[in-house]
Amino acid sequence: MEPVLVCTPKRLPLNQLESAARIATEINPLNHPPIERLLRVMPNFEPTKDRLSVLTTKFWHNGGVKLTVGFLDNAPSALRSRIIKHMNAWAKTANVKFVASNTDPQVRIARIEDGYWSYLGTDVLSIDANEPTMNLEGFTMQTPESEFIRVVRHETGHTMGFPHEHMRKELVAKIDSKKAIKFFGQTQGWSAQEVRQQVLTPIEESSLLGTEHADPNSIMCYQIPGVITKDGRPIIGGTDIDDQDYAFAAKIYPKPKTAAPPPTRAALGLR
Repeated sequence: MEPVLVCTPKRLPLNQLESAARIATEINPLNHPPIERLLRVMPNFEPTKDRLSVLTTKFWHNGGVKLTVGFLDNAPSALRSRIIKHMNAWAKTANVKFVASNTDPQVRIARIEDGYWSYLGTDVLSIDANEPTMNLEGFTMQTPESEFIRVVRHETGHTMGFPHEHMRKELVAKIDSKKAIKFFGQTQGWSAQEVRQQVLTPIEESSLLGTEHADPNSIMCYQIPGVITKDGRPIIGGTDIDDQDYAFAAKIYPKPKTAAPPPTRAALGLR
């Protein structure tokens, strides 16, 4: 059986969606879905508060993001440093930094028996201070480095506000729904409804700040096996941040531009 990175981004309860959407748009006004574009895509769209809340993206402000990270168990310091190092892999191109803190950390990591997951972007601010915003079940210093790259960087992408890439319309269209329901039921114990939510429901309309086309090699994309696609060909999925991921992260969280050095006398033709 081909490996599949299974992660379930946590959703806020329905009664928190409106307040979380308000927080998201206060932090970054671009999170508010542009009504004009929605009406072009969906002429019959009714912009109610509930629908706009669901379609609100959860990116942090693009002027530079520094998020504090804490751990809700007695993880050894070496493990904490290793996890945070991989979280900061996104900083290669993005103006985002994750720093350890024991004082009211915004990102709170647990390792409980609950799989791999993270809340999406600014939604972490709506979680009680004693509750985790990310879970890395069973991670220890003995966990292979490839899993730190594959899982920690993926979950950090969610914390930065990036949704699952495989749920974009282009890729969902390649999946056979009946086969997917059977596959994830057998391998993950998911109900048909959970498979529809996590794999089969496109998020194209709510991913309005995304790239033009879906990236099947993105770290945010599941490895979808060929046994559940319509043409029998797998969706490769990503095991590390790829070039398109880095480019998108740089677009959402651009690093400050450095001023060009003044021209030298020689460049000006002076002696």
